[in-house]
Amino acid sequence: MEKVPLTAKGFARLDSELKKLKSVERPAVIQAIAEAREHGDLSENAEYHAAREKQSFIEGRIKELEGVISRSEVIDVGKLSGAIKFGATVGLLDEDTGDEKTFQLVGEQEANIEAGLLNVKSPLARALIGKEEGDSVDVRTPGGVKSYEILSVRYV
Repeated sequence: MEKVPLTAKGFARLDSELKKLKSVERPAVIQAIAEAREHGDLSENAEYHAAREKQSFIEGRIKELEGVISRSEVIDVGKLSGAIKFGATVGLLDEDTGDEKTFQLVGEQEANIEAGLLNVKSPLARALIGKEEGDSVDVRTPGGVKSYEILSVRYV
């Protein structure tokens, strides 16, 4: 099985979600199913069907998180240095617009572009890997080629 790279923060976030699903969400949906059953005829009981659907989602997410956590490889980003690699926090300057952006390169499971967490397998991240502060990179996007200058590389 392929290892899943995670930062310590990402691992903690997934582990916390798993614990909440098991200790709070799962018991609540089981209680909701029991209450809905008491209302009688299950074939026309919308509350029952909604609760069962939610239970299915919760159980699926639990299985997914358990799989990811069991295959995870937690990488201590603070011990890394040098050229851009997994875990790097990179400051970029969009050479076309002059906008500055900061991203941390993370695994697929913890990626969230709105939070500045960039999937290490994304086109931009792949273009950044191996580069250093001061380098320029060109990234092919659906909207055309974008050029970025690397302003900073940190490992925190």
